[in-house]
Amino acid sequence: MNLRVMWLLNHSSARKFEVPMLKKIGINQIFTPKKYPDEVGFRSASVDFSEDESLDIPVADLKILNAAEWHLGADAEAWRIANKYFDVVFFMFHRPELLENAARYFGGAVILRAYGVEKESSYGRVARIFNNTRHIKKIGKRFYFGEAYSHLADSDSDYLKARRIFLPLGLSDASLRDVWQGGEPQIYFVCPDICTNIYYQNIYDEFCRNFTGFKYVIAGAQAIKVDDPQVLGYVTNEQHAYNMAQSRVMFYHSSEPNHIHYHPFEAIRAGMPLVFMAGGMLDRMGGADLPGRCKTVSEARHKIQRILGDDRRLIDRIRSSQAVLLESMKPENCEQAWRDGFARIDSELAAWRTGQAVRSQWQKKRKRVAVVLPVEYRGGSLRGALELVKALYIGSRQAEDAADIVFMHLDDSALYQDEDFSGLPEGVMRRPFKWRILSQPEARRAMYYAGFVDWIPVADNYIIPDDGVQQLADCDACLIVSDRLAYPVLPIKPIALMVYDYVQRYIPHFIGNEEQSFLAAARSANKVFVTTEFTHQDALQYAGVEPGRLRKVPMLIPEFSVFRDSLDVKKSCGHYFLWTTNAAPHKNHKNAVQALEIYYEELDGRWDCKITGANTKGILDSRLPHLQALAEIFKRCAVLRRRVKWLGELPDCQYKKVLAEAEFLWHAGRIDNGTFSVVEAAFAGVPALSSDYPAMREMNAEFGLNMLWMDPASPRDMARKLKDMEQEANMRRAMLPGEAELRMHGVDHYAKAYWQELHEII
Repeated sequence: MNLRVMWLLNHSSARKFEVPMLKKIGINQIFTPKKYPDEVGFRSASVDFSEDESLDIPVADLKILNAAEWHLGADAEAWRIANKYFDVVFFMFHRPELLENAARYFGGAVILRAYGVEKESSYGRVARIFNNTRHIKKIGKRFYFGEAYSHLADSDSDYLKARRIFLPLGLSDASLRDVWQGGEPQIYFVCPDICTNIYYQNIYDEFCRNFTGFKYVIAGAQAIKVDDPQVLGYVTNEQHAYNMAQSRVMFYHSSEPNHIHYHPFEAIRAGMPLVFMAGGMLDRMGGADLPGRCKTVSEARHKIQRILGDDRRLIDRIRSSQAVLLESMKPENCEQAWRDGFARIDSELAAWRTGQAVRSQWQKKRKRVAVVLPVEYRGGSLRGALELVKALYIGSRQAEDAADIVFMHLDDSALYQDEDFSGLPEGVMRRPFKWRILSQPEARRAMYYAGFVDWIPVADNYIIPDDGVQQLADCDACLIVSDRLAYPVLPIKPIALMVYDYVQRYIPHFIGNEEQSFLAAARSANKVFVTTEFTHQDALQYAGVEPGRLRKVPMLIPEFSVFRDSLDVKKSCGHYFLWTTNAAPHKNHKNAVQALEIYYEELDGRWDCKITGANTKGILDSRLPHLQALAEIFKRCAVLRRRVKWLGELPDCQYKKVLAEAEFLWHAGRIDNGTFSVVEAAFAGVPALSSDYPAMREMNAEFGLNMLWMDPASPRDMARKLKDMEQEANMRRAMLPGEAELRMHGVDHYAKAYWQELHEII
């Protein structure tokens, strides 16, 4: 059999049986994962590098596979390599991303390894909770419900039952060792995670109640020490073997019909008498008539009391009869089922691949992606969004996967004019829209009709962009430029967010539940893009975005066509510097205006200040609390009213002219993801004085801008640095990078990378 297998499980005991079984049926290329989460639920996990020696995979590719966090879903590159070398993937439900990514990237067989769940649950229910049902159906006939026990699918969802395949779980060594001596008259009971898992907490409490007055010890790893001297916690393998050999009896509590633990079989193998409750898996495995079986707790207490009292007749009856429970666990009794199962996988996978080869000759449907501007962005934010549209349009063509790009913005004729979008590539469609709010029942109904029959809403309201056409139904993915969303976007299509900053972490200014809505948008997105390491860390630590869904992408420089040769002679209108800002709280208006006051009144500042930006024309009349102090300073200071000019928001052509004739650009904001106005200034041969914070330091290093720094928390330092720029502006102008250097960061250079990142969720 030429199949190659990725066994993406970390369970130590299961690996000891299943990897050798795969080899026994002729599969010799087997990959096992090298990472697992540091979580209580993985107490039985470990890693094993031994199979790597047999893999005929280039070292560089194997390194990527070993570094991947498969339990988190892994990234596209790891899956690309997996798809190149392997035919079959085993996985377990731990997180939804693994199956989601397998459905997206993997072209082989995908086996859900089912060892059983509690009787109140089912695998279909877990799939619904994980929103994985659609991914299973997308995989279709390449998906298998790999049941470890032949009855598991009987009471599960029909679509799982239809894909069942029996791959019995066994023991690597199911032979009787008969090392038991029973010198300690005590019950040996196994119960891990008592303080960290309510399921095991209840089992522990019930056992203690039922066996009060009996001598016992409780084995099993404990993440938190239990205040009970009878709870052993973690012990070495040697100590565990000793306890198995010397404890008089093991009691197994479970009456779960679909799941069983390893330790009852360990006890049987060691020769220890096993007393167990009726109704569980052991009944199905041959235990229904065994003398160790008990229908009630009273019966169990009675039998255990006799065994602790050294009733040899009962002990011998139990020991001599219980070996039958090992029969179904012996490798030789499991092998044929594994051969039959993998013969079916081999045959069906070959047929599917043949069909795919035929279908691949058909013309591919062109992909369509929507880029959505969710709020009333203008100025640099709008220019950045347009550059993002260009990047996807150009990048898809550079990747020879030309896609249709739709740019969607709010339908507000007072806010946007056609000329605002003149820079869009000719092939990009533009659709104005309005947000439409859906109630929970409406959202569920819409998702049902879209094919998400098991989708479960988690919010009271959802939103969709209503463009009067198809509300994104004709698109394959949606990229939303920011996280400013009042409600979750209905996830009919995969959703990515471009998040530029988390200013609210440092300067709180949102009201009500706004902040939580924005954070929830990022956490629920299929992918989140950021452009600085500063925001990358905020996304992880503050927003709680999963690392596997977060990507740092290159900064895109908006096209800013200014010819330096025409700027050598300044106009005779006088010297000035340009302060670009807007009305947002993080723009640091009060400190900036106080700095201007000091600059003019105490430091005899020589250059005027011109202010431009969205919503700046009426700042002095604003009633916003963070702007009222600014207005008060202007009221009392005549020199500010004389030397500061409010230009408001300028058309691009006029802004370029005003910027080009400035002595320098002043960026006075307190903190954000950085402002591209300093890069635009560099294009025009204009140096910048900037607030000193991490994102601006990253931008300065990325583009080689050689900016002068000031402390945005100190108006006096800001004023001194304004004065310093009178002396340094010409020197810093000469230190600016050339226009060719700056254009190396343009859209054409990074477009393909943007498309490849977004393409992963399509």
